[in-house]
This record gives sequence, structure tokens and C-alpha cells, in this order.
Amino acid sequence: MAEESPLVLVHRPPTMKYMDEPLTRYYRILTTHASSDPLPLFLSRHASSVRAVVSIGRFKIDAGFLSRLPSLQLIVCTSVGTDHVDLPECNRRGIAVTNAGGAYSEDVADYAVGLLISFLRRIPAADRYVRSGTWAKCGEFQLGIKLSGKRVGILGLGSIGSLIAKRLEPFGCIISYNSTCQKQSIPYLYYPDVVSLAANNDVIVLCCALNDQTRHIVNREVMESLGKNGVIINVGRGGLIDEKEMVKCLVEGVIGGAGLDAFEKEPGVPVELFGLDNVVLSPHCAIATPGSFDNVVELALANLKAFFSNQPLISRVRLN
Repeated sequence: MAEESPLVLVHRPPTMKYMDEPLTRYYRILTTHASSDPLPLFLSRHASSVRAVVSIGRFKIDAGFLSRLPSLQLIVCTSVGTDHVDLPECNRRGIAVTNAGGAYSEDVADYAVGLLISFLRRIPAADRYVRSGTWAKCGEFQLGIKLSGKRVGILGLGSIGSLIAKRLEPFGCIISYNSTCQKQSIPYLYYPDVVSLAANNDVIVLCCALNDQTRHIVNREVMESLGKNGVIINVGRGGLIDEKEMVKCLVEGVIGGAGLDAFEKEPGVPVELFGLDNVVLSPHCAIATPGSFDNVVELALANLKAFFSNQPLISRVRLN
């Protein structure tokens, strides 16, 4: 008799189905969204023997969730960030965690540059100007700002940050960075703190992980250091910025503008931003291309295969 396929629990929003078919080729799957039962009851009834969970989206995986999965040994996250997972509790329980690694890096880097160009050259505003008929009536459109030669500080020079820098160099941008430590093989100027990074650049791009150390790392002091012509581009997590202070700084002209793909309470966006012409807004979709989803499916399956074969995991996250 053939051995039964391992059971995998899929924890995802109802609309995010892209992992279902690839997973069912190799595993039996339980999906949390498909049950009318409250999640704790569903887990208690159906998931006590589950050894692996695939986490899609940003549903919380906290101590309560984990306590209902006594056999759990692996959480496969399809996001790069793991701030929705209680990592200390996973560490305490001996549960390994993997993330999306570099699966999204190129697409996020492209999007960061796109947001920056969109803001500087006022592309969304230009589109609205034409569609509204204002061009035909007035003829003049407010000038944008060139990207060439801009000083760009990157907060988090990991795989995404490095690719952003690589894309900006041909524009003649002067790159510097702040990261958890100085990287000896990197030619860019290193700033040991975010305030000095902001003070010495025209633009700061946020692409670091969100954790206790980086939450609200871009605060009022950083924004004041960036200055009235400064620009913030965020393709990381919304919690990297003190959002209330950022809104005030944008309204008051403390900073020049922002391109934002992430917000603190998604999908909620501060209503004050909707009326501002110095902001480009995006629905946390920098990662979202068919190519990047193919990459993350491949990586998730590789991590599951390694786990069930007792091999080293491909993109394991450090838990301490």
C-alpha cells in the first residue's frame, strides 16, 4: 500500500489561492479559511496532528494558535517579513520558520524605483491632470524633479536594498545606507544611525525587516533631518514609520513627499493622505507579479520537501 501524503495546514485569506494547486500535487491540505468554525475550534478539531503550516498573507500566528497545534514543527511563510509570527514562542516550542527569502526581491526593487520616479516626476498627478480635462483647459502642468544625481539612502541593505541600489546607480544616484552592521565588501557610504542617513540624503528608501528594534525607526526626528525637500519611499512594512507623525510632516511641509506601498493598519490608510498631491499611494503590492508568486511557490515547496525528507531548510529564519 502506498504511503499516505503528509498533511499540511494552509493558513490564508479566502482570495489568496495561488498555493493550493501546487501543494495538492504533493500533500494533503487543510485550509483554515474553508471552515465555518471559529479558528480555535477548527484547529482543535482538525489540526492536532499537523506538522507543517503554510502561512499566506499576514494572519497572526501567536501563542494561542501554536498551542492548538501540539505536533507542529515547521511554519513556511510566503512573505519575507515574519512580524506576524510569534518567533520567540516558536523558538521555545522548537518550531522552525522559513520565509520567502529572495523570491520577491527583484520585483520589490523595481517597484521602489517606480515609486520614486512616480513621485519625483509626478506621474500619477500627470495622469489625473490629463484624465480630468485640465490639460486642455490650462495647458500648464507643474514641473517634476529629476532623479539623476539624487543622494539616496537605503535603510536595510539586504537582498532588496542591494538590488534597489544597483538599479539607481545608472541614474547617477549617490548611494549610502544604514543596516544592522557595516558591510565590508560594499562600496557605498555607511551611516551608523538613521538620523544621519536622513540628514545626508535627498531620499530614504525603507526595505528593512519590521521588528522591535525597527518599529517607528523613521520618527519625527528622522523626518526633520531629511528636510523639506526630502522624500520617503517605503516598500517594507508600514510600522517602520511613525505614521501619525509622517502625516503631520507631509501636511506641514516638514518633508517633501512620500511613495508608500505599506501602512500601519492595512488596508486602512490615513484619510489625510488622500487629499495630498505630494504622496503616491500603493496597496502593498510591490511583491505582486506572476513571476514572484511562481518563485515563492517553488521556494515553499522546496522547504516542505526538505522538511519531510529531514534535509536542511532552504530559507530558515533565525529565531533568536
